[in-house]
Amino acid sequence: MLKKSLPLLIIAALTTLFFMAGWHEYLSFEQLRTHRLELNTWVAEKPFISALAYILMYITVVTLSLPGGTVMTLAGGFFFCALWGGLYTVVGATIGATMIFLIAKTSLGDVLLAKAGKSIQSMRTGFQENALNYMFVLRLVPLFPFFIVNLAPAFLGVPLRTYIIATFFGIMPATFVFALAGSGLGKVFEQGEHFSVSGILTPEMMGALIGLALLSLIPVFYKKWQNRGAS
Repeated sequence: MLKKSLPLLIIAALTTLFFMAGWHEYLSFEQLRTHRLELNTWVAEKPFISALAYILMYITVVTLSLPGGTVMTLAGGFFFCALWGGLYTVVGATIGATMIFLIAKTSLGDVLLAKAGKSIQSMRTGFQENALNYMFVLRLVPLFPFFIVNLAPAFLGVPLRTYIIATFFGIMPATFVFALAGSGLGKVFEQGEHFSVSGILTPEMMGALIGLALLSLIPVFYKKWQNRGAS
């Protein structure tokens, strides 16, 4: 039992160390505003190393379930442009999510699932039948914390391949929206304006993401309708 839970205990210890050392304070919009000039210079001088460092940092943030993912995504768009910043974010987030998925699946997944009750078991059946579609919905609509969406599928029997595909493509729309917003931060910084995340996730943008999520559920609805017709 202790051996199986060791990876999760290590992550918990590293996360605690991260907060105790005060490193979480650097994952903030104000820190980005303060250090943007030297960071921009470093990115311009060492584009490959800076891109690799950004991806590795994003992997760490996601794997340890640290706050600051939104700031990181905005920073990616700011430093690398919307296209490359969005792509680096998708790669880093997918790798980090996959790591925490594997750790959860090989650690306490079976134990937690056994104690979760019949409701989780029924959800597990749904994921097994339409895992890709459900995963797309969870990734497309940012209604739940990212770390919860990373962990839940590991406890519900979602195949690794399905998880990776749905994560990689499912997070793209929202990621590139934030990266595009981040690419325009230079003007915000220069004019000393206040930046708000709520200004990005407008009702129109949320409506578009929900629309994509509903489209991904069409195969599920069609399968259920087909089964009813057959019965």
